Amino acid sequence: WVKGDSTVIQSGVFRYGAYGTLGVAASGNNPGARGESATWIDGAGNLWLFGGEGYAASSNGALNDLWKYNPSTNEWAWICGDSVINQSGVYGTKGVASASNKPGSRWYSFSWIDGSGNFWLFGGSGFDGLGNLDYLNDLWKYNPSTNEWTWVNGENIVDQNGLYGIKGMAASSNIPGSRAFGASWRDHSDNLWLFGGVGYDVSLDGPWNLNDLWKYNIATNQWAWISGDSTAGQSGIYGTQGIAAASNVPGAREMLIFWIDASDKLWLFGGEFGGDLNDLWEYDPSINQWTWVKGDSTSEQNGVFGTQGVMSASNKPGSRDNISVSWIDGSGNLWLFGGDGFPASGGEDLLNDLWKLSNAVIPVTITSIKAYQQNTGINVQWTFTQEIDMDRYEIEKSTTGANFSRGGTV
Repeated sequence: WVKGDSTVIQSGVFRYGAYGTLGVAASGNNPGARGESATWIDGAGNLWLFGGEGYAASSNGALNDLWKYNPSTNEWAWICGDSVINQSGVYGTKGVASASNKPGSRWYSFSWIDGSGNFWLFGGSGFDGLGNLDYLNDLWKYNPSTNEWTWVNGENIVDQNGLYGIKGMAASSNIPGSRAFGASWRDHSDNLWLFGGVGYDVSLDGPWNLNDLWKYNIATNQWAWISGDSTAGQSGIYGTQGIAAASNVPGAREMLIFWIDASDKLWLFGGEFGGDLNDLWEYDPSINQWTWVKGDSTSEQNGVFGTQGVMSASNKPGSRDNISVSWIDGSGNLWLFGGDGFPASGGEDLLNDLWKLSNAVIPVTITSIKAYQQNTGINVQWTFTQEIDMDRYEIEKSTTGANFSRGGTV
């Protein structure tokens, strides 16, 4: 326990923020209690926090305050934004940074940090430039070295439909519809990715759950609609578990869990669409295909916990959404903690279970493998000494030595 209070609201005493002096770190500073905030970590290891829904200096509501926490000094600094709730955005001129610019108060936004150390913020549920409250599709960039926000893309008013253009093709006119509660990643080429959430589709139908995948190119300031549907409320197309296909796509959902691995593959787990989900998906941008990896294709599933600390192919977290926490470690393992969902038995409630998805590629010890041409095909033979929780072997083929497709299953 590093900082902050060990109690919640009690006896009428709310956990308001202690803002101190703008830009000055102090041991007495503390952000107010809140949830659904945007977060970043910079190259120096400082933790950053923006907005959310919670307590400002003297009242509770939507927030737009930006904070920096220095782990070496154990001090917070209120960097910019307001110490009061429900603030309209100050957009300024699109593409021009200014000390007076600031996003409006909001929660459940999408956030990234780019390779140059700039923070990025998209949409969420909050206040536009006119003081209207609803879903947003504005894209902002914050430069920590200048302490200035730039309104980069999107609109400065709420409830905008998506402009999808041609799937796979970036264009200056493309823009995701207003939304919140979705997933976001940055790949190693400095592209920003966005998936789903709840908001507005191509026809302003909504707000409803979405399953569209978008990529934003920072250098060109252009969005591309990559995968999924331009209409809201779509069910998933699961295909065969473990097999990528061009027709596969996760269903629409909000409040999902997400990761990106060292190979720039995007991972999604669970979320909510007419019930909590526990399906795990992998998206490979090199082939533009989704794979249903694990979990169920139906909602509200209880978890299969197995033996604590023991890996098993039959283990699976229960369906969940909302406030789960996810991260990926240096070995490529995916980690998941808690959320609002289903335990081993019984109905939905708050969880504190910790899960790891191992990055082990093949749970088998291969002793030899050979392949040779036989008539018009290829004969592949292998021997092994042990198998651990094995279900099948999948043989893949490639004409380039780089991109592989599945050739057969044993």
